Amino acid sequence: MVVQLDITIVNLALPTLANELATDIPGLQWVVDAYTLLFASLLLSAGAVSDRFGAKRSFLIGLSGFLLASAACGLAQNLTQLVAARAVQGLFAALMVPSSLALLNHAFAHDPKRRARAMALWTASGAAAAAMGLLLGGVLLQTLGWRSVFFVNLPLCALGIVLAWRIAETPRNADRRLDVAGQALTIAGLGGLIGAIIEMPRLGFAHGLVLGGFGLAVVCAVAFAGVQSRAAQPMLPLTLFRLPNFSIALLSAIAISLAYYGLIFVMSLYLQQVAGYTPLQAGLAYVPLTVAFIAANLLSGRWLARHGVRVAIVAGLVLCASGFAWLGRLGHGESYVWILPAFLAIPAGMGLAMPATTTMILASVERSWSGTAAAVLNAVRQTGAALGVALCGLLLADAGRIDVGLRTVCLVCMVGLLFSAALSWRCIRDGGSA
Repeated sequence: MVVQLDITIVNLALPTLANELATDIPGLQWVVDAYTLLFASLLLSAGAVSDRFGAKRSFLIGLSGFLLASAACGLAQNLTQLVAARAVQGLFAALMVPSSLALLNHAFAHDPKRRARAMALWTASGAAAAAMGLLLGGVLLQTLGWRSVFFVNLPLCALGIVLAWRIAETPRNADRRLDVAGQALTIAGLGGLIGAIIEMPRLGFAHGLVLGGFGLAVVCAVAFAGVQSRAAQPMLPLTLFRLPNFSIALLSAIAISLAYYGLIFVMSLYLQQVAGYTPLQAGLAYVPLTVAFIAANLLSGRWLARHGVRVAIVAGLVLCASGFAWLGRLGHGESYVWILPAFLAIPAGMGLAMPATTTMILASVERSWSGTAAAVLNAVRQTGAALGVALCGLLLADAGRIDVGLRTVCLVCMVGLLFSAALSWRCIRDGGSA
């Protein structure tokens, strides 16, 4: 819960942080992306760490580190301290996610029915926390100030540590190796790419740091492909991308994550700085978005069974794109009634497409690779979130005004989603399985 909570809750605090810490849009982007960048970069290796050193130990270290990093966020006196603490949060968040799943799998290994319920609860709690973060953030900001959105993690983490201490340790796999070279290249490459995009409006495209960031991303991508092709135990087996539907499913996932998290970043600024909403009113404005997402998730299984994976993904992407098309017509000072249709269509499309995407990825691989495939999907989603914030912030900066920038963001997201829908319709095999 705390991992997903911190992805969304901080977005609502962005206008307050801009005033309290005297920062601009690139500074706010770093507050969001420092967390997401480390989280996405380390997810694949975190599974190997859990296997090698034990899931309980990894989980307790992750939870304890996240508690301390959350306290550091709440105590930060300037932007640099906050961004650094957010990066540490992302590091320990990555350590928690695969180890928590491994603990559940081990605890209920001999009772498949209870294990299925436990996994469902794990998934539901994360989804609920991500959705609840926007509303909870509004309440905390309105009553206790921006530091409270980080301090709220402390009692949750403390409770988790007490409960997890009683869980039996999982067997360790001493033969599981860590792909140190691949991990270093991932962090450097993603960091260079995200950093260059964020800093471009402030420094200019021709600045050495911006060009160096893009160059670093290219070099690291090439080197990463070479390292993974030769590694005995690669963190990302390149053979997965030769499987039918696998790459198309990842493209759909990254398009959805990029559009959604970019939207939350931009709309949090629009609602409070243009429309004049209080933090609490902005949090309440997101309630229909949350309800629509949950409802679509609940209905997606029936739709998937009736129409198949390809139709579910394409329909979800098109519905999501239609929401951005509607929101792109938003004028200065429009009432919430105008925003509401988009806040229903976008999450409904996501809730329809994402389960189908997950199903297609797991169906594309052998069962022995399902854990790796799931880790790749989660890493891609978080990468899409980081890119969404970076790119949408760039578009806002180029537009000069938040309301004008919002329309540009909606147009770009709509085009990306429709392109992904067209590619999915053309390339996905009927039924969505390998």
